[in-house]
Amino acid sequence: MISKVLTCLFIIYFYSSSAIFFCVNALICLVTGPFDPLRKAVHMFSCWWGHHYVRWNPFWRFRFEGFENLPKNQPCVLISNHQSYFDIMVLYGLCVPYKWVSKTTIFKMPFVGWNMSLNQYVRLLREDMKSIKQMMKDCRMWLDKGTSIMIFPEGTRSVNGELGEYRIGPFKLAADCNVPVVPIVINGTQKIMPKGTIWLNFRSDITVKVLPPVKADEFKGNARAFRDAVQSSVKASLDEIRGITPAVVPAAQIDVAALR
Repeated sequence: MISKVLTCLFIIYFYSSSAIFFCVNALICLVTGPFDPLRKAVHMFSCWWGHHYVRWNPFWRFRFEGFENLPKNQPCVLISNHQSYFDIMVLYGLCVPYKWVSKTTIFKMPFVGWNMSLNQYVRLLREDMKSIKQMMKDCRMWLDKGTSIMIFPEGTRSVNGELGEYRIGPFKLAADCNVPVVPIVINGTQKIMPKGTIWLNFRSDITVKVLPPVKADEFKGNARAFRDAVQSSVKASLDEIRGITPAVVPAAQIDVAALR
């Protein structure tokens, strides 16, 4: 019952405050637009706006690691595993310029969706090839202009918090534009709001770990190998955060011939 009451209060505050913050950001856009074509100021206010929703609760404890791995003077493709809607609010806490790739339906939400349009984020209609091609074109445009892209390569939220299979598109994008992929690992947000429920859990330990950039040329144009290597590193880091020891295969069970 307490969780349901707090969830209702959170929703009321979320939408009422979003109306105010959208108006503020629209004003920022109006003032800074003539000399800020990439709308960095609008995005940075969005970072504060989005992240403050998760920072206000003292029972959602945060640990950010690896900020030094974020490229400072180079665009990149930022990718993250996806456990919950709250991943978006958490990742705003990175406070670096980028353009989100998000499904088209989110852009239709009052205030939040309007703010995404204000930021010139990238729209995607999933499973629609025309929309996917346009999304890739838009992402290339922003990367060419020096702005990073943020995308969830799983394509949807995890049902149980485990890592889903990464789609190959973000890795082809990075290879085509000759920019690195920066993997980000999130753990703990699935507990806040599991997929399939609307009630919030107001106690969780959340970890965000930025891994070192990975360059496409290390894989000689093989996007699939690029994708698999990054996904393996994210899986290993997620297991490490959770305290899971990787399974060790006994030497007697190793097929030596298969390794040659």
